[in-house]
Amino acid sequence: MFGHLKEIGMDGRESQIRHLIVLGHPGPAGFNHAVAAAYGDTVRACGQEAVVRDLYILGFNPCLTAAERSTSGRGALGEDVKIELDLIRDCEVIVLVYPIWFGMPPAIVKGYVDRVFGAGFAADNLKTLTPHPLLHGKQLIIFSSSASTRPWLEERGQWQSLHQAFDLYLQTVFGFCETQHVHFDAVVEGGATQHVEECLASVEERARKLCAALLHGRRRHRFEHSPV
Repeated sequence: MFGHLKEIGMDGRESQIRHLIVLGHPGPAGFNHAVAAAYGDTVRACGQEAVVRDLYILGFNPCLTAAERSTSGRGALGEDVKIELDLIRDCEVIVLVYPIWFGMPPAIVKGYVDRVFGAGFAADNLKTLTPHPLLHGKQLIIFSSSASTRPWLEERGQWQSLHQAFDLYLQTVFGFCETQHVHFDAVVEGGATQHVEECLASVEERARKLCAALLHGRRRHRFEHSPV
């Protein structure tokens, strides 16, 4: 199930399980930052590693350049993309945290998918169903939020469209072993504190369960491959 469990480092010691949190919201004191912080703090409390990539703070450029784009998957990668790929290489979980704006993730998140997830991915991979070598077997978990309610999004077909065009598409094309999407609706400025606390408690619970599952998977992998 967990195809990319990198257990032993160059020094012979077992490496920590790493979660890469990619945050796409410009408001540093907002709900999405609180979600990213709650997830990261819970992961660290479980003895695993959490790395946060705040795309706005980093000044991440979401625009795919002509030099990067290549149907053969051999485009020239920017230095910022190389940094992200190195972080992805050493993680077991990728966490996307973003608001839904006009029925879609923010442009900076879509740009991260275009430039980072899509780096080295060839058009033929779609035909042959060849997964991305760095993403294949990893966990993808998405935490999204919206001011509107989930029923409102569903009535207008936006939720189904997002689920098909983003969640399932990313899992299928890039080869994630599992994709979870946790959505928090009716998140507005000045909203009820209790609602926010309940949402963050849900984030913490998801993080704990995933940490436990990853640790169990690593121990099972170690047992199955240990010399008799």
